[in-house]
Parts: sequence; structure tokens; C-alpha cells
Amino acid sequence: MSISAIVPVWNGRELVERLLATLDAQTRRADEVIVVDNGSTDGAPEMAAGRGARVIRMGRNAGFAAAVNRGIRESRGEWIAVLNSDVELAPEYLAALVACDAWFATGKILRAGASAALIDGTFDLLCRGGCAWRVGSGRADGPLFSPARPIFSPPWTAVLFRAEVFRRAGYLEESFESYLEDVDFGLRCAALGLQGVYEPRAVAWHRGSVALGRWHPETVRLIARNQVLLLARHYPRKVLFRCGWHILVGQLLWGAVALRHGRGPAWLRGKWQGLQSYSAARRNTGPFDPEVLDRLCANERTIREVQTATGFDLYWRLYFLLTGGGAK
Repeated sequence: MSISAIVPVWNGRELVERLLATLDAQTRRADEVIVVDNGSTDGAPEMAAGRGARVIRMGRNAGFAAAVNRGIRESRGEWIAVLNSDVELAPEYLAALVACDAWFATGKILRAGASAALIDGTFDLLCRGGCAWRVGSGRADGPLFSPARPIFSPPWTAVLFRAEVFRRAGYLEESFESYLEDVDFGLRCAALGLQGVYEPRAVAWHRGSVALGRWHPETVRLIARNQVLLLARHYPRKVLFRCGWHILVGQLLWGAVALRHGRGPAWLRGKWQGLQSYSAARRNTGPFDPEVLDRLCANERTIREVQTATGFDLYWRLYFLLTGGGAK
């Protein structure tokens, strides 16, 4: 059983070097490390090559999805680990995920540099309104995030896949470029019944939003656009009709958050671009998942349960109040 580790890179030499050091320290090491460079100018790919990684040069910043897809296509492993360049892994990370023996597995990802143990990511859930939540993000680590559980949508921060998953579900949707392309992939896995595992014994630390920043205008534009593309690619017409109010509330509330961070124009640009691409995205998708509405409703129940247990974000409090979810 062989493992290929794929690391998409766009600058951040010091962070990439830290990640490669933690890969070297794994109790179950990757059999090959592939660094896919998106046009770095700070010597990151040269450093990676010097440490023994195979470097693939995209020649430009083609986006996370395109870089990862290129790495997957050129990998040789039976298992494929996809790792953000700004993540560091505990020594048992890959070994713990391989032991899950699932279609894919991800671990408990904590925020690097935080004064206390804060969750950065566990797994992703999409609500009926077309907005996703990385469950537990920003919450203190604790018993709620300690049990292993089945999942369909892992964050691609530090995730291990069977190579067969990509033969069944395809690759990341490159039109997304970056952001929510992993949620799109998770929805496709759910439709095919390809279930994975959240394994909290595997621990990693993530700095997050290093390249642009969480509320950089380009980040907001891409997220706003890709929210629309998720609707186009995964919501059948009857679901769009039944969830119309949820979609309106979810999208406008997210726009209000962007506006509060001074990113209203970027949000508007993203929505306009998403609407312009909507028809093409809908034509280019496969058959809709007939159970998608049930999945979205189940996702909302989990979101509400975790928010109730850990304290409601204002966004989710208003979303559930306005859509009848009964946030308290």
C-alpha cells in the first residue's frame, strides 16, 4: 500500500518547509511527495526539490483545484494525501487516517498559533441556503469534537483518499478555482454513497488564509461566486423552489457579513459572476442527487446542534430564526 502526498504551493517557503519536515517525521511516511507550484517567486519549489519532493510547475497561479488535480493525475499511490502548504502534521497523522480504512479520512485540525486549542476544521456541511460551515471552526477543542464519525465532505486541508475515489467521483471542479471546490466534491461523494471518516486521533495545525487573507476581496469574490455555482450544480429545480426562502436568507446574510468587513463590492461581483456562469454550470453537471434535500436538512440539524452546544454565531442565529429553524 503506497501513499502519495500532494502539496499545492503558491509562495510561503517557510511554511512549506515546516510541512515537509512534519511529513519526514511521520510514523507512516508518504512514498512520494509531489509539490505542485502555482507560480511561486520566493524559492519555495526549489527548496522542496532540494528536500526530495517531485515538483510540478503550473507556470501560473491556476488555483487550488487545478493544482491538486494535476498532482492527483500524476501520482502513483494507492492512497493520496492532499495537504495545504500551511499545515503541520502530528507524527501519527497519516498512520491514523490509513487505519480508518474508509474511502477518505481527515483529522482534527487545530488553529496554529492560537493561545488555546481552537478548532480550525473537522468536516464541512452545506445548509439549504447554499452556504457551508466548517463544523466547529473557531470553537475551543473539547469532548464534542472527540468522537470519530462518518462524513461525506472533508476539508481538503489535510485529507487522505483512496485513489479509487477519483476514478468514481472525478476530480475537483476547476471552474471553482479556489474555495468551496471541496464542498462540491463532497456533495458528489454523498450522491455516490462514498462515505469517509472524521478521525480526531489524527491531529494537525493549520495557519489558514495565508495566501490572501480571510476577508481579502478576491477571497470574498470567489466564495460568493462559488456559492451560486453550488446551487447550479447540485440543487434540482424542485429543491430550488422549495428552498427559495432559505437560499435568499442564507445568501443575503452572508453578503451582510461581507459588507461588515468592507467587502460588499467584492460580494456583489462574485454574485454577478456566479449568475453569469449559472446556466453553463447547470448544463455541465451530471444527474442531480435525488436525496440532496434530505442531506441538506440533516446537515442543518447537525449545524444547529453544534451551534447550540458551543454558542451561536450571529449568522447562524439569524439564519435559523428567519428560516424557522428555531435558534435559541
